[in-house]
Amino acid sequence: MQMTLRWYGSKYDTVTLKQIRQIPGVTGVISTLYGTKPGEVWEMEDILALKKEIEDAGLTLAGIESVNIHDAIKVGTPDRDQYIDNYITTLERLGQAGIHMVCYNFMPVFDWTRTELARVRPDGSTVLAYTQEAVDALNPEDMFASISADANGAILPGWEPERMARIKELFEMYKDVDDEKLFANLKYFLERIMPVCDKYDINMAIHPDDPAWSVFGLPRIIINKANILRMMKMVDNPHNGVTFCSGSYGTNLENDLPDMIRSLKGRIHFAHVRNLKFNSPTDFEESAHLSSDGTFDMYEIMLALYDIGFTGPIRPDHGRMIWDEVAMPGYGLYDRALGATYLNGLWEAIVKTH
Repeated sequence: MQMTLRWYGSKYDTVTLKQIRQIPGVTGVISTLYGTKPGEVWEMEDILALKKEIEDAGLTLAGIESVNIHDAIKVGTPDRDQYIDNYITTLERLGQAGIHMVCYNFMPVFDWTRTELARVRPDGSTVLAYTQEAVDALNPEDMFASISADANGAILPGWEPERMARIKELFEMYKDVDDEKLFANLKYFLERIMPVCDKYDINMAIHPDDPAWSVFGLPRIIINKANILRMMKMVDNPHNGVTFCSGSYGTNLENDLPDMIRSLKGRIHFAHVRNLKFNSPTDFEESAHLSSDGTFDMYEIMLALYDIGFTGPIRPDHGRMIWDEVAMPGYGLYDRALGATYLNGLWEAIVKTH
């Protein structure tokens, strides 16, 4: 595996490449052209500039997270083919630039959902958190306003203000889209892009829905073992794979995370490994990566990745806000650095004992 950290670019991230380079065992970053909008074609000069900046800092660009998918593709509107053509052009340019992994999601309207961005834990750290009761009490149009004050001035991925301003329009777009239609539209998209993925050896790694159940009545399909295996079979191509995110699949306590990993051998192209602490099945908060700080057995998760021969990029994913750091919620330096070091320690122990 290759230990990485997500980095939003020098214009948007409070964490620098120099700092990332100094985290023991971290050799690459997962990045994106954060200023682009879904449906836009990425310019080759921008891709190459991003790659050069990262490599000049002594790191590798291990993959892209995300090349966002336009709503026309998810809904299946008549103009979706134009947006898929744009997506294919971007993939071609990424392949030509030597980039071979793209993380993306197929979540309607909301990229991810939390009801708190700064819940205070007993140790004084703050974390992202979710309670179903809070969601049930909210109008979707008020969702962004309810959390934006805790964003520390950051533009949250998937919660861009211009997108949130269109909430009514987006819900209207998705009113006739159920799970089956969303699956069909995902299949159509994947079948269109697989030839370019085959040509340039690009692994598409779909990110699970977060949380792993319907929110505000919207369909959610990348939520469990049965659905992800269905996706693998409906477009049976090794480049059609997954981002295994323990924190997203783990929002549903019925998901057996190590078992899911072993069932996806050869199709996990990217891994997000983090822990959650549950106060009830529908009230969870993000914790430190350490197994004892949350609900998941992180050793078993890393062992399952080892058992399937996982060699792709991995990142510690979200961290707590600690030591008075001010950054995008979940994406500060300190706790993610601790997480990366912890996961590397687990990996070294597993390798040496197996």
